[in-house]
Amino acid sequence: MNYETLFSRGADTMRQSPIRQMGTVAAQRADLISFAPGYPGADAFAWDDYRAIADDLLRGRGADVLQYGPTHGFRPLVDVLIEILKKRGISASHETTLVTTGSQQGLDLVSRTLLDPGDVVLLELPSYTGAIAAFRNTRAVLVGVKQQADGIDLDDLQDVLQRVRQEGRRVKFLYVTPNFQNPSGSLLSLEKRLRLLEWAGREGVPIVEDDPYGDLYFEDAATAAETRPIKADDRDDSVIYLTSFSKTLAPAFRTAWVAAPASVVAKFDVAKQAIDLCTGNFDQHVVYEACVRGVLARRIPELRRYYQHKRTVMEGALRRELAGLVTWPMPRGGFFLWAALPQEMDSQVLLQRAMHHGVIFVAGGAFFVDGSGRYFIRLSFSQQTPERIEDGCVRLAAAIKEEHAALQPGTARTA
Repeated sequence: MNYETLFSRGADTMRQSPIRQMGTVAAQRADLISFAPGYPGADAFAWDDYRAIADDLLRGRGADVLQYGPTHGFRPLVDVLIEILKKRGISASHETTLVTTGSQQGLDLVSRTLLDPGDVVLLELPSYTGAIAAFRNTRAVLVGVKQQADGIDLDDLQDVLQRVRQEGRRVKFLYVTPNFQNPSGSLLSLEKRLRLLEWAGREGVPIVEDDPYGDLYFEDAATAAETRPIKADDRDDSVIYLTSFSKTLAPAFRTAWVAAPASVVAKFDVAKQAIDLCTGNFDQHVVYEACVRGVLARRIPELRRYYQHKRTVMEGALRRELAGLVTWPMPRGGFFLWAALPQEMDSQVLLQRAMHHGVIFVAGGAFFVDGSGRYFIRLSFSQQTPERIEDGCVRLAAAIKEEHAALQPGTARTA
């Protein structure tokens, strides 16, 4: 049977995640130090707490723990999510809150329910590859908007919107990650958040706000006030808000949630029924217990210090090894350092050289929907130990210096 003739047009547009590709490479070579995936550090998981919670749940033998659950989510957990949203300044209810199987499912639901082939989505340059993939899977047209040090360029946003409309195309929504964006680590300024919300209402373009890192601000560089969600000031139902426990509890629980207008959540619920029926019930029970037992509240300040230290170690190592050759904005939270190479350097070519030195990263071009960004690299400091961060930066520096030398006039290229 020749299935190549049977694949849908949508399947032909699918592209493998470059981050997942690097994960496959890392799994095949134990000697590699990987700065590629944005994984939490495994030594920061609350292993003992989760073990105790799971033991209590299974000993209790409540039938619902291992049973199918409501598509909308385990109701006691939804109650907790509403309280978490309230602390973030967001007013929510059961009708406006939906549990999803990871934030990636939230992006997929947005794509399935809002996009038709040919619709336009506006995204930052750069933007998260998972969002790019989700929106491309419904054959949307992705158009990039420039980014500044304090987040999306609002003037360019208006120019891009007007140009797209003049071309006779419809913009369905703008996708942004205001807090410590993946990949750039940028933090959208409070002033811009309010202006962006005003823009959405004026232009009739919803905002899809992705916020997996908002709790993970670094106390030497940012404050809780600076991470206030755009959704917190939304009075006109202009914002669809996505967030997750993957970066604070553990990604294996695959428990995230959406806060959106009731009409949108109702459509999400129906679409989710066709995808997975419900998010894993056992996972939701564990997450619920972690919240009500205080595990989450206790962990978040610890995680800020934990990732802040790793950030500091990586910055120190890069300054020591690559001063004057590579530049980056200081990460004020989150998992990533976004580094600019000399502009004549191609990060995809550099990646091949770096692998020979035993280190990998994600080449910057994967995050740009306009084909640019080739001289950027994303380095994740979240997973590796401080010692391996130091070692990895030494290896990376050796590769960059070799590549830089190879690009000088009259130098023969070697790998």
